[in-house]
Amino acid sequence: MSALTAIATATRTVAAASPRAGSALALRLFLHVGRRMPLASRDRTVMDQARRSTVRVPGIDRRGVDLVAYEWGSGDDVVLLVHGWQGRASQFAPIVRELRAEGFRVVAFDAPAHGDSTGRHAYVIDWVDAIHALQHRYGRFEAVVAHSFGALGVFTAVAQGVTARRVVTIASPADADAVFAEFGSALGLDDRTLDDMRRRFVARLFPGEPDPFARVSAIRHPLPESDELLVVHDPDDRRVSSREAARLLDAHPGARLLRAPGTGHTRILRDDAVLDALVAFVDGAERTDTVGRMVADDLPDTDGRAAGSASGAQASDRAATTSA
Repeated sequence: MSALTAIATATRTVAAASPRAGSALALRLFLHVGRRMPLASRDRTVMDQARRSTVRVPGIDRRGVDLVAYEWGSGDDVVLLVHGWQGRASQFAPIVRELRAEGFRVVAFDAPAHGDSTGRHAYVIDWVDAIHALQHRYGRFEAVVAHSFGALGVFTAVAQGVTARRVVTIASPADADAVFAEFGSALGLDDRTLDDMRRRFVARLFPGEPDPFARVSAIRHPLPESDELLVVHDPDDRRVSSREAARLLDAHPGARLLRAPGTGHTRILRDDAVLDALVAFVDGAERTDTVGRMVADDLPDTDGRAAGSASGAQASDRAATTSA
């Protein structure tokens, strides 16, 4: 039995006897960042080439925490890379290499309790605060590339005034509700326990705010119509369902979809075809030869089948057919 299975079983057992006690235990697990992802040896060269600095954010306890920020290149156009929960900036090493080669200045950061940053706890507002701080330092972003949970920080920051010409989400949820739902499903929590956990979460981290989930949502606060969006997702992602890609596309009628079968939740960041399509999108290319022929509104699958531009029910149908 794995540690996660044991914890899930214990949480369900406690919740069966007392939903309130079960929700308290579940919340502790939900907020626990866990062991830091180590720096992979294959990414060390890229990280050693970065210019390091610090960015200070209030942190979950509002006492302040210094985050490690990274910068590569010296171009005028800045691309921000935003990692997800239990991730780190070094995961983007292949993307950094590609973007530097195209002349972009690339910046990234490690969230609290992630990578080389200090801290023991983190929550989504840390990502939001870091993005605001880096925009203050560098000005408007040419593009922001976000993986998984990190996209929630991006959508929230943009809703609060951060500007970016293009946004790329990779294996990302559409809102915080989806994160809670995925967590509850993984632990097998019943609705009553999950609802009480949500109430505790709000009371602890957003006291006095009636519905903080409303502002951590790409559905309720989509990107401005002037911002271009590329949604990248493996149809069989086991961490974040491809249904989330459909929801993002529904909320952004002009967005484009790149399906990346077989790339998983994290390997997708290193996939050659994904990297080629991502760089072409960030660079604003009207036509490229990634896998098959691609024009601005017709992004291919990584296996060569055209995915095309998606919106509304059409997007939902496409993602639904690839999510099994």
